[in-house]
Formats: sequence, structure tokens, C-alpha cells
Amino acid sequence: MKTLYTSAAAAVLLASATGVMAQEEDAAEVQTWEVAAELGAISTSGNTETTSVNGRIDATQNLQNWKNEFVASVLYKEDQIEKDSGVEVTETTAEKYFGSAKSSYLFDDEFSSLFGFASHTHDEFGSYRDYTVVSLGYGARFINNDTLTLDGEIGPGYFWGDKVEDEANDIIVSEEGFMVRVAGELNWRITENATFNQQLAAEAADANTRYLSDTSLSTKISDRMQMKVGYTVNHDTDVADDKEGTDTTTYINLVYNF
Repeated sequence: MKTLYTSAAAAVLLASATGVMAQEEDAAEVQTWEVAAELGAISTSGNTETTSVNGRIDATQNLQNWKNEFVASVLYKEDQIEKDSGVEVTETTAEKYFGSAKSSYLFDDEFSSLFGFASHTHDEFGSYRDYTVVSLGYGARFINNDTLTLDGEIGPGYFWGDKVEDEANDIIVSEEGFMVRVAGELNWRITENATFNQQLAAEAADANTRYLSDTSLSTKISDRMQMKVGYTVNHDTDVADDKEGTDTTTYINLVYNF
């Protein structure tokens, strides 16, 4: 486990190091940041007691020839559960943390790039307790107009995973290996106040293939605030017999753009 976290930290630093060094050379350039923070929370009491929190931060730095992107998210949920003895207790039923960093060198057309990407997921109740991905590759924009953009990227990489083999006895099996990562994003501005977004990724390795999807619809409330409704899917092909291969989340978040 210590090796896994060390590798994850090194991967995130590696994904951003090249961009940071280039930024130092171009210190005179104006650095432009775009930051969006979103939060959704539900709390109920009475016959049913539930608390859930879903939060995310997206930060993008745009430079002349570089683009750096950072994402951090958390999902936490508590439910009141009745034990076999009849006693009701509050237990954590979801606890997931995700972080990623991506640094892209933009070519002259600004729509094609070479990039380094790293991500780490910690999920207390998932089929994998920890999952780390490092990838290098090429990205391009296939559609670009006033209302619709479509981006795609592909590249080789490496993954480390801590698979939950037997949750009852806390048996964890470590996996790692080379992989190919393919990802895409569709952004459609339906109206001046409504935007549809679809993000897809596939991380294919011999030990496991992970598919990720985030589908959302955002409606503008003000110049800086949006209401966002979304649905995420996380699917692993190699899971233990007592684990589900697919996890889904439906969310409603309030988004603030800095």
C-alpha cells in the first residue's frame, strides 16, 4: 500500500512537472485560471435518517502553449440501519475520494496536444479500494463551433489497483500493469442558459478494464451560479463475486464559477 501511494503521488507530480517548467520560462505571460466548485447535500430525519454530501472542484490554467487541469471530488453518505438485534445505528454507506491532474502541451492550432495524465481513486465501498492511473498521449478536437465541441484523447499508461477480494475478512489483492486509456468529452450549449456535457473514459488492461461516464445538464442561475443535474457510472470488468461491477450516482449540485 505504501508503494501504491508513493507511486500515485509521483505520478501526479510527473503529470504537471513539464507544464510547470515551461511556465517558468514564460513567466511574463498572463496566467488565466478558471475554477468551478460544486456542492450537493441531503439530510433527512424522522422515520428515515440520511446524510449525503457530493462535492467537486475543477481548476484549469490556460497559458500560451500549455493547459493544466485539476479535479478533486468527494462522495460521502450516512444511513440509519437497523441491525438484526433491532437496534438502529448510523453507518457510513458511501465514502469515495477522487483526484486527477492533467498537463497538455498545445500545438499551434490549439486543438491538438500532447498530454500527461494521472488520477487516484479511493473508495471504501467499491470493488477496488484504491485505483491509480498514469497515462501519456495525444488529444485532438474533432468538432468546434459556437454550440458544440467534441474532444478525444488516447495514449498508453500504467495502473495500480487494490482489489477487494473478500470484504468480510478484509482481503485485498494488489494488481498492476500496462494499459491503454481512451477518453472523450462532448459539450453542447443547448441555449444561452443550458449546457449538456458528456464525459467518457475507458482504461483497458489485462487485469481489469475500467469504464467511466459522467452525464450532466447545467442551467444558469446567474452569471456565476448554475444548477447541475448529473449521472455517473463506474464499471470494472474484474470484481470479486460478492461485489457489483457497476456503481452509479445521481446528483443535483449547485455550481459556483470563480
